[in-house]
Amino acid sequence: MSQFEVRARLRVRDGQLEGFKRQAAEMMRLTRELDTGTLAYDWFLSKDGTECEVREAYVDPDALVDHAIHVRDARALMFAEFADDHRMAFFGEPSPRLTELTTRIGVDPTVFSLLQALEPAAIH
Repeated sequence: MSQFEVRARLRVRDGQLEGFKRQAAEMMRLTRELDTGTLAYDWFLSKDGTECEVREAYVDPDALVDHAIHVRDARALMFAEFADDHRMAFFGEPSPRLTELTTRIGVDPTVFSLLQALEPAAIH
């Protein structure tokens, strides 16, 4: 696996969908402007607007730490006002720096190790 992938899932608080969308847009703006190791940061909203899943990919686990620092204030507002029930899954081993961050902010991610992967076909 050449990148570190993350899935985050959160619940939109009742009556807060528009604020949630604005805050997600702010987090995206900060990511575009400040991150250098983020490969993907894709937000998906359920049809009923109550759940969100964010698919993320980084050059390595420490790039996720850098991203978290960049969006720290916007993320704090997101969870103070607009979202809760934050769950994360890491696909690959977190670095010591990332483990320290998740412990400090109170996130207990599920960590998955690669079992097998589809290799790209060789071009002849």
